[in-house]
Amino acid sequence: MAEDQFKHFSLGKMFRDKKAQTAGLITGLIFGIASLVIGVIIAFVIVSTLSDADLLSNNRESVTVSGEIGWINNTPYSLTGLSVKRAIPSTFAITNIANVTNVTPSIIVSGNYTLTNGILTNSTEDAFANVTINYTYSLYNREETSTDDLSGNFTAGVDNVSGKIPTILLIAAIVLLLGVLVLLVGAWQRMRVGGGSI
Repeated sequence: MAEDQFKHFSLGKMFRDKKAQTAGLITGLIFGIASLVIGVIIAFVIVSTLSDADLLSNNRESVTVSGEIGWINNTPYSLTGLSVKRAIPSTFAITNIANVTNVTPSIIVSGNYTLTNGILTNSTEDAFANVTINYTYSLYNREETSTDDLSGNFTAGVDNVSGKIPTILLIAAIVLLLGVLVLLVGAWQRMRVGGGSI
């Protein structure tokens, strides 16, 4: 009788231990996923705060370009300042355009062209194949550029991680199932050993 009670107590204790181990595995998986989500939310808040901050926008550098050779026709011409990484397209402003096809350059009035975010096109039927362009534009300061780069990189990173979440959850489910199987096999082997010793 005492031996039966001892075996019953041992099996009960063994199942409680296995249940605790399984619960610990599940808790670890849930905690890991929750930590990932919380970390992403905190990073979003930080980047959003930086993006919304007034990072010395009054200290932007102004650039003046003189004598750039281009054209005014139905084919858009992008001012070369657009190739500068920190250039602000909305700040491009023409100060002077002259037609140099003729021997004597002639000023082209603003009614003959349209400038939109640093891209020049004609707004009349006149076409000018060879013009010199003088213009100004502003540059984002380095703090603004760094924040924009950080925001873009972080967004791309979150997109990459989001694409991996189904794979992560699948791996977590497989690990959980394997863990439960190992625990069940261990319990089954102990029950066999215990049954054989009766």
